[in-house]
Amino acid sequence: MLSLFAGLHWVRMPMPFALNHINLWVLEDELDSTPTWMVVDAGVATETIRSAWQTLWRAPLAARPLGRMLVTHMHPDHVGNAQWLIERDSAQGAPARLWMSQSDYQGARLALQSTTGFGGERAAAHFQAHGLSSPEDLAKVRARGDYFSSLVPEMPLAYRRLMDGMTLRIGTRDWRCIAGYGHSPEHIALFCEQDGLLISGDMLLPTISTNVSVTDLEPEGDALGLFLASIERMRDLPADTLALPSHGLPFRGIHARIDQLHAHHAERLAEVEAACRAKPSTAAEMLPVLFHRQLDLHQTTFAMGEAVAHLNHLWHQGVLRREQDASGVWRYGTH
Repeated sequence: MLSLFAGLHWVRMPMPFALNHINLWVLEDELDSTPTWMVVDAGVATETIRSAWQTLWRAPLAARPLGRMLVTHMHPDHVGNAQWLIERDSAQGAPARLWMSQSDYQGARLALQSTTGFGGERAAAHFQAHGLSSPEDLAKVRARGDYFSSLVPEMPLAYRRLMDGMTLRIGTRDWRCIAGYGHSPEHIALFCEQDGLLISGDMLLPTISTNVSVTDLEPEGDALGLFLASIERMRDLPADTLALPSHGLPFRGIHARIDQLHAHHAERLAEVEAACRAKPSTAAEMLPVLFHRQLDLHQTTFAMGEAVAHLNHLWHQGVLRREQDASGVWRYGTH
């Protein structure tokens, strides 16, 4: 655990994916005149991460109980251990409360009862309708119906709702909630004007582009359009804001990073449009256009979602049209 500022600590936890780490934030807080911690994001529910949390709670976090558990969004690396931390590390007789946006809280609760768009029968049908044809890959997607629940065993049954524009007093700082869309239903970032700090979650990452996917839950959605509009709103923050991202290192220069992300997606969209002008194409056929590396199945499911997001964005803009062929596969082409 590294202290970045007075009352604000950085914890990095390992993850069992190609993206092999997540940054979590521990803030000094106070509830009912009692010193407590607020933890921002919880990590995947793996034994490795839980063991790391247990070590932290023996020391250096032993002096205070968990008072509030804030989760930026519903993805397993952020919400996976939320209930476990609440049960284990809250003050006796005063369990911590989960703080989260309504859309992402309900999305996580729903995902425990069904599937999240990256595994199960509906996900396989969605990817097949967008050109994924390998029987082996489709069988593996169907077998991932418990993907979410394997990483998020349970969710708290109650929560406090976070909304865009609301202010949270955490310790000695005020933090403004900034809702973002496209990466998750209603991602919450936190901005502290006093110290020029932005807990950016997954909305602004320093070196990689955030995954923006269309899944079977909202198959006609324009996730990319929502994401680009969301990061553009962050341009209103001061240029020298220090961003504390969920992956990678803290960084300054958020305006330049927003420009880079817009340019990145504009380039990808131009490549997708050119390919579809050459011939009507499926999302699966866009994978080598968008991703210039070998993908494993985990990466392929996210890549398929992102390919559909780029195609749907051009379709919503009227740049491309789409038609479903006799086999039920969507192809995108020009007018």
